[in-house]
Amino acid sequence: MAHDDTAEDARFRAEVRDFLDEALPERLRAAPRTLLMKNVADQQEWHQILGRKGWSVPGWPVEYGGTGWTVRQRHIFDQELSLARAPMLSPQMNMIGPVIYTFGTQAQKNAHLPSIVSGERLWCQGYSEPGAGSDLSALRTRAVRDGDDYVINGQKIWTTFAHVAEWMFCLVRTSNEGKPQAGITFLLIDMKTPGIEVRPIISIDNLHHLNEVFFTDVRVPVENRIGEENAGWNYAKFLLKHERDNIGEIGTLMIHLQNLRKHVRRVEAAAPDLAPYMKRDLLELEAELLAIDALNARRVALAENGSEDPTFASMIKLRSSELQQRIFELGIDTLGPYVQASQTEKLGEADPERLVGPVGGPEAVTNHLYGRALTILGGTSEVQRNIIYKATEALYR
Repeated sequence: MAHDDTAEDARFRAEVRDFLDEALPERLRAAPRTLLMKNVADQQEWHQILGRKGWSVPGWPVEYGGTGWTVRQRHIFDQELSLARAPMLSPQMNMIGPVIYTFGTQAQKNAHLPSIVSGERLWCQGYSEPGAGSDLSALRTRAVRDGDDYVINGQKIWTTFAHVAEWMFCLVRTSNEGKPQAGITFLLIDMKTPGIEVRPIISIDNLHHLNEVFFTDVRVPVENRIGEENAGWNYAKFLLKHERDNIGEIGTLMIHLQNLRKHVRRVEAAAPDLAPYMKRDLLELEAELLAIDALNARRVALAENGSEDPTFASMIKLRSSELQQRIFELGIDTLGPYVQASQTEKLGEADPERLVGPVGGPEAVTNHLYGRALTILGGTSEVQRNIIYKATEALYR
């Protein structure tokens, strides 16, 4: 029971823990919990277990598969999933789902939401493009209306799990008139459509989760468009808030810090002269996590009262992504000889029995390398600071 739990919160927390004790297989608890480096089959297996329980999309409206839990109950649920070391679900699920049930047609809701809730369908995100960087408004992938279809030509890059996804949600340019943001349209694309080519990108962590995607005369039905033509920027901004929430997931930070404490204790036993410096750094990281957790608690309290500061997602994403990088750096320092880059292939197979070293050790290099992307994806740290500055400036006008 958390120190600020009410009696009702405590009962709910106990219910969640009982379910996790019974339903979460031990082998899934033992799998490496690197942020986006995970075994897709394990991820989907856990998603389907949650789906059968009715707990896979707790934040969604009840009519679309949500639980009807309060904001605080969802917060408790996320905490317990992290503490139980449950696999992380596909972040794309909680990005595209809200877009479809908020802006989609009834036909789109019927076609896509049930399979997202059940975990039967994987999605990927077609946003980034070569040359556009973090400026999504500079995208150039072109969609030209031809009768009841759009014909798409162009390229997307850094597309996570495009090689296994069945559908993509994609931003395309349908007009060059006016501001760049005004000519963007949001489409849902079946990845089996002729003309789509997916090429792997092996990233700095030596894993394959990123891809290039090429579109050559790809025909997408107009009925797959979300909302109005040239209004896709509005839906994209709505979606990005959910992506930042996923990146700022505090439970992941808690797990990494737990591992880091164990490594510092081992250093203290083996090299007492080094331990004080590492303990100091560890305490600084823990203090920052407490501050982020307090900010998140404030956000939960505001949401319970029906209000929310729109900058909170950016603030939490900014601080938590930078904090994760610092945790990973200290992890490298504390693990010493247990840091083995050669275990990347075994991590990709999520085979804990083949890994060498203490808990968190085999993941250390992968975490450190992949962690460099955390302050880029979902909007760079510079973008988050601009969002926060503009919102703050508006308060004092």
